[in-house]
Amino acid sequence: MEDFVQKLRQYAKSGTPAERRIAKYFSEHLNDLPFETAASVADRLDLSPMTVGRFLRSLGYQGLDSVKVHIRETTAISPTQMQASLTELQTDASAGKPLAVLVSEQIQALHHIYHLTGQPQWNEAVSMISAAREVFVATHARLSGFAAHFAQRLTQARDGVHPLDGTASRFAELFARLDGNGALLIVIDSPRFSKARLLARTARRYGYKVILITSQDANWIPEQANLALALPPVRSDGDDNLPPLMAMLDCLSEAVITAAGDEASARARRMAEFGSMLGEGGSR
Repeated sequence: MEDFVQKLRQYAKSGTPAERRIAKYFSEHLNDLPFETAASVADRLDLSPMTVGRFLRSLGYQGLDSVKVHIRETTAISPTQMQASLTELQTDASAGKPLAVLVSEQIQALHHIYHLTGQPQWNEAVSMISAAREVFVATHARLSGFAAHFAQRLTQARDGVHPLDGTASRFAELFARLDGNGALLIVIDSPRFSKARLLARTARRYGYKVILITSQDANWIPEQANLALALPPVRSDGDDNLPPLMAMLDCLSEAVITAAGDEASARARRMAEFGSMLGEGGSR
């Protein structure tokens, strides 16, 4: 991490005008880089994504994703630091500090999800997603961004993944086919998704297999899905359980990509080559 910061300082002093602007922006927004792309940085600085990409390559990185990996690898805390932080968190949570209570609950939710990844139903879900002819990801419109991101991640491992949020009658796409044999519907449940149970039941009647992602305290019955992955209970009425949901979708998509092995790597290369044709290269 320190060498990256040092390189930025050097370019901020002696680089071209564009390089100085990029180096200054990176230096002042290190914590924001995991959420940026070359295109977003270029837009903020009124530069082209190719200019940002060339700057990153001059630093020795293939693109912004390489920088993100470097930051993750060089900012990892030691087990001793982790234990000290958890002890402090537990003390503050016991004292009733609201943010400490919230973070403590989220850590417990992550522990729940990590335990779930070692269970048979997790491996079965990965196999079902990998083997299905088509995969549909359905949820309430409020969570459409999460469904779209999850579907996009799955495209790194396979074709035929479609996010659906019910807008513009898009759930009807499921039933435009003669049957759903060989296809899979993943239902991301939420307290607001009143159509979830009807959608799952109807899809199963049409021959779709159904994976349900829902809270432990949701009142689904086993016959409404082939497989259920349970999130921790919601914190309050109307809560969409976002932190554990995001973590589960991220872990599940990563497991599917890992299971795809060499094919996922080949797909990534092909997508990178196409991105390069469009002038995006590896600077995403």
